[in-house]
Amino acid sequence: MKNLVRLMRPHQYIKNGFVLIGPLFSPQWDAASWGEAAFVFLAFCAMASAVYVLNDLVDIEADRQHPSKRSRPLPSGAISIFEARLLLFVLVAISIVLSLVVNIWILLFSSSYFVLNVFYSWRLKHVVILDVFVISAGFMLRILAGTVGLDIMPSSWLLLCGFMLTLFLGFSKRRAELLLVHNLSSLNSDQRAEKALTRKVLDDYSPIMLEQFIGVTAGCTILSYGLYTVSPQTVALHGTGNLVYTLPFVAYGIFRYLFLLHQKARGSDTAKDLLSDKHLLLTCAAWLVCTVMVLS
Repeated sequence: MKNLVRLMRPHQYIKNGFVLIGPLFSPQWDAASWGEAAFVFLAFCAMASAVYVLNDLVDIEADRQHPSKRSRPLPSGAISIFEARLLLFVLVAISIVLSLVVNIWILLFSSSYFVLNVFYSWRLKHVVILDVFVISAGFMLRILAGTVGLDIMPSSWLLLCGFMLTLFLGFSKRRAELLLVHNLSSLNSDQRAEKALTRKVLDDYSPIMLEQFIGVTAGCTILSYGLYTVSPQTVALHGTGNLVYTLPFVAYGIFRYLFLLHQKARGSDTAKDLLSDKHLLLTCAAWLVCTVMVLS
């Protein structure tokens, strides 16, 4: 059971919090909407785990040769291929059922997320720049599921902010991966073998190019969120212009993440970074509390 849980990677479920953006910024809060949002969250958790299982099945031979990934449940033999396939089927079935509890739109978004990741695992993860856009598209499907799927009209500025934020996280991930393998002189034999098995797409990236992508998307994230908080539509919808006071938390969170990326060699796993860094945790908590206070 422990290995099955490891295979599903539940610590990554925090990424599915993007489906809650719609209910959080909706003009009215009610138990029914939050109940449906909970089902959407669980549906994407199940589908996300199915994607991780699928990725491990596709990469099993490469992972067996990888110095660190070979200890994962599937390549190590702790979980058989048959058990992994069965788990994949069960997770997809659970996601479909949970999606249909809400409506057909949620099924469409969650299924699109799975299909998108199939193409990503098959080929798109090897296409420079497009690989990060596909990752971002997966997050945008979560946002759309939590807005359009729940009959909540999303703000254009909020969608743009989500798009830029997910591109920022994606390019930061590539920068972190590049930093890990860039300095060959400091690597031992296992690490050099790991570099040879690392994403081929990294050969098409350069540190300078990624820094430019990260700088642009970080600035656009802060700007688009700031414009959302002061837009006349947002002020009229919520009846207050005080949402702008949550902007400093967003800016600090972006800058803190950049600090972790460059000074602490973090950024390769966004979920772990968020859960392990107390500054990011406190910033997210403070942003959430202030947002709830302003909108309530």
